[in-house]
Amino acid sequence: MKKKLYKSRTDRKLAGVCGGIAEYLNMDSTIVRLIVAILFLGFGTGLLAYIIAALIMEDAPDGYNPDNDFYNQN
Repeated sequence: MKKKLYKSRTDRKLAGVCGGIAEYLNMDSTIVRLIVAILFLGFGTGLLAYIIAALIMEDAPDGYNPDNDFYNQN
């Protein structure tokens, strides 16, 4: 099964987009949130990108664990 991008169910502040991206990229969600904030404040694109991602990305399925090898197999 390929690695898939989901909105996070556990690491969410608003919709779980930044938490999901951080899980997918194996990085700290605070860094992703800072990048989105900089894009929003600096260029005005972060908010629009976040809203679009929140609408398009699926919620993680029940029992989803990004550290589980079953979900990370390529």
